Amino acid sequence: MSVVSELRRVSGARRGGPPGSPGTPTGDGAPAARPGRRGDGRSAALFLAPWFLGLAFITVGPMAASAYLSFTDYDLLQPPEWIGLDNYTRMLDDPRLHKSLVVTFTYVLTAVPLQLVVALGLAMLLDRGMRGLAFYRSVFYLPSLLGGSVAVAILWREVFGVDGLVNAFLGLFGVEGKGWVSSPDTALGTLVVLHVWTFGAPMIIFLAGLRQIPEMYYEAASIDGAGRVRQFFSITVPLLTPIIFFNLVLQVIGAFQSFTQAFVVSGGTGGPADSTLFYTLYLYQKGFASLDMGYASAMAWLLLLVVGAMTALNFLASKYWVFYGD
Repeated sequence: MSVVSELRRVSGARRGGPPGSPGTPTGDGAPAARPGRRGDGRSAALFLAPWFLGLAFITVGPMAASAYLSFTDYDLLQPPEWIGLDNYTRMLDDPRLHKSLVVTFTYVLTAVPLQLVVALGLAMLLDRGMRGLAFYRSVFYLPSLLGGSVAVAILWREVFGVDGLVNAFLGLFGVEGKGWVSSPDTALGTLVVLHVWTFGAPMIIFLAGLRQIPEMYYEAASIDGAGRVRQFFSITVPLLTPIIFFNLVLQVIGAFQSFTQAFVVSGGTGGPADSTLFYTLYLYQKGFASLDMGYASAMAWLLLLVVGAMTALNFLASKYWVFYGD
């Protein structure tokens, strides 16, 4: 027996078993396979199978079907007919699509910043350690859970109606109200207010970020004579920029997908005068009201490109204003 073989035998014995047992080296020096590892792999594959099936049949499959239908003329009743890029070229001459893009961008660029400002302000108020913080935090989070529901949208339409609470409040001061949701000048504004009202989710995230800022920074700034405003812009905002960026990306994506509020408030028409015609609402009208599913599929892919472009723009701009710990 060679010295090398003897060393292998001794090493295998020290590892807990005779040569050839699981986990000990074999004759050629390679460790023997453990049956338990193979079983773990099968168990992992079994638990991951539902996720992969969902990815294939709920996400990838519908996306592939939508991509194909975007190049066809399909009305849900007849087989799809291939028409190439006609659906995409139609978008260039569709005035209602252009109007829906203007309305959607106006909504996103107005509602998202206002919502983040309100959420940050309330988070700073709750960060002072007031009594009953858990209760107030739960109450302020409720609008995020209810804001996208049909019931709240119906309530919002009544609140801003001719005989709603807003006009009743204005009447106390002798101000004559109007139908806020029935006027093209103010209808979109009511939806912006509704979006701002759903500040709960970003507020909770801001509050978690504020809790991570060391108190010694504020103490040092106070000793140097910095007031609360200077501390906010020199300490709080720079250290919160990663949280602000995170909330900004999520809220922009969510705002582009808003649908229920405009559908309920306008009765599914996008009125008055298309002032609440969100892009998603117009997509719904083309796909399920006009049964122009091919065109609606092309619109869906355009929305994906717009949201992707806005997200990429946010990431590119973040290197100029987002500050990380390193």
